[in-house]
Formats: sequence, C-alpha cells, structure tokens
Amino acid sequence: MKSLGNPNVLSLNGKSYGGPNPPLIVAELSGNHQQSLDTALALVDAAADCGVDAIKLQTYTADTMTLDVEGPGFRIEDDDSLWKGESLHALYDKAHTPWEWHQAVFQRAADRGMLAFSSPFDASAVEFLESLDVPCYKIASFEMTDLPLVRRVAETGKPMIVSTGMASEAEIAEMLGVIASVKAQPPVLLKCTSTYPSTAENANLRTMPDMHQRFGVPVGLSDHSLGIGVAVAATALGACVIEKHFVLSRDSDAVDAAFSMEPAEMRLLVEECHRAYAALGQVHYGGAAAEQASFKFRRSIYVARDILEGEILTEDCLKVIRPGYGLPPREWDRVLGRRAACNLQRGTPLDWIHVADNEQ
Repeated sequence: MKSLGNPNVLSLNGKSYGGPNPPLIVAELSGNHQQSLDTALALVDAAADCGVDAIKLQTYTADTMTLDVEGPGFRIEDDDSLWKGESLHALYDKAHTPWEWHQAVFQRAADRGMLAFSSPFDASAVEFLESLDVPCYKIASFEMTDLPLVRRVAETGKPMIVSTGMASEAEIAEMLGVIASVKAQPPVLLKCTSTYPSTAENANLRTMPDMHQRFGVPVGLSDHSLGIGVAVAATALGACVIEKHFVLSRDSDAVDAAFSMEPAEMRLLVEECHRAYAALGQVHYGGAAAEQASFKFRRSIYVARDILEGEILTEDCLKVIRPGYGLPPREWDRVLGRRAACNLQRGTPLDWIHVADNEQ
C-alpha cells in the first residue's frame, strides 16, 4: 500500500491530536487497579492530575480470553516473563476490569475532563462498550490478527487505534483491508514492542514515519519501556498518540506494575512530550523573533586604533570583533585598501559612511 497523503492526525470528539497539535497521551490502566474500584478511580484522578488526555481500560473476562484448562500454552513458562508460572485463566481473572465498573470509571474520567475508552477482546465486549457509547476503540497487538474482531469494531464506525506489536507488513495490510472493506475510516497504527518491559534498543522508532508513508494512515506509539525517552522521541517523530501503562506505585503487586509509569513520571512524560512537540515548530531559516536581541553578539568590523581622514584602511587599524554594530565580516575584503572618509576613533563600529570611494 502506498501513502495516501493523509495527515498524521487523530480526530476524536471534535479535537485533533498530532500534526498541528500535541499527541493524545493515554494512560492505560490495564489490571493495575488490583480488583479495587476505589483504586481504579484513584488511578483516573491521578492521571487527570498528571495532565493526560485519556484513560483506557481492557474489556474482557478470563472466559472470553482463554479456557480454564491445563495443557501446552495454557500456563506461562517463559523464564523472563513477569508472570512465569501463572495459568492464563488465573492471570486474566486477576487482571480483568469488572464490566460493572466501566460506567463509573468512564464517568469519573469525564468529570475530570478526560476521554475514556477501552480495548475489547471479543464481540461481546464490543456490544457492551457500544452500550456505553465509547468515543473510540483500541485493538491490542495480540488481537490485531483477530480479523473477525477487527471487522466488528470497524463496523461501529468509531475511530480505531491499533497496536502493531509483532505484526508483519503483510498482516498490517490485511488488517487495513478488512477495515476498508466495511468502509470504516483508516485507523491510527501504533508502533509497539510486545515485551514487558521493552527496551529502547528494541523500540525501532524509525518504523513510525515509514509506517505512515507505507500505509497512508496516522501513526503513534504504545510504549512498554521504562522512562520517558522513547515516548519523547516518538513525539519528535510526529506521533499523534502516546500510550503508556499507569500505576499508582511500582512497589505494588499490581499485575503490570513493573513496566507502568508512576504519577510523577507520567506528569514528566506529559510535560516533555508537549515540550518535544513545541520544539518541532516549522521550517524556518534566519533569526526568529526571539533571537533578534542576539544579533548584536555577532562579529563585525570595528576601528582598532585611531585613524586620520584619508588614511588607508589596513588590517593594522581594523578588527573583526564582537559586538555586531559595524559592517559584517563579509565586507572585509571590500573595505581593505580604501581610505578613511573622516577621522575615526578607536572602538567605532565601521560603517560605509566612514569609507571614501564607496562602491556599495
């Protein structure tokens, strides 16, 4: 697929993110509420205090995610996994957000001036979220290849944000084809590394602008790395969405705490992503308005000793120095060998009126 020339912008609820505006910064709550509604609401309040734009939930149950059985693949055995030894069913049961909480969490977000949406993991979750009139949908990396789910979400007509962790070009193109087949608007694709936590070395952020060019859709970042550097770099590359997992404290036993941002870090991320966006500015050469006062610190041609009218101007009596009130250094060769048009005192900024036989 070739670029359609679409801007790198997400339009959502009458606002635009990316392009001429800062990115949408999303706090992913995941299972970090630790099965406490009070903690979930505290996470929403903390996210609002940090200045994020939206909070995101995950809508599933253990039974919509997997089977409660033993067998190959149903228990996490990877030595480097945060969840080694957990059965999939038990892990998802611990991590899921009770569906009866969604309305309260979404309402708290609205009360705090934030958007709220979710990642559905099956068709029943889509139907439930539609009943809550969510403004958009997120498709998780592991579900990106679940094309029936992608199609059902696209059929809602709501904006879609899709994480692309592990996805090949062919898989992305196939998924975009499904969305296009129901005449839904193109989604935002998020560059994502599906390790927990991920490292900066595996971020491969140069994929983002390539993805925008290759598929002609807006792009952003879903980031599982520690710190803010990867997200700030993605903002500088034009991301219209930045998503980070969020927790009140990494010292808790919350399911995703190890790779989630604490409030102080999230506040800093918001500030620095906005600063990175502001620094992009526009293509500009020459002195900006803020630089005008600095022109005087450029070098220019000054009289280095007293000069008599008619005296030949030489390297002995002139000097290129700061400040910049005299003729610019590029006029040095044109000035040398001319005669002084008047007496000149040491420290005078040289001007063409001081030079006889002027041939400006």
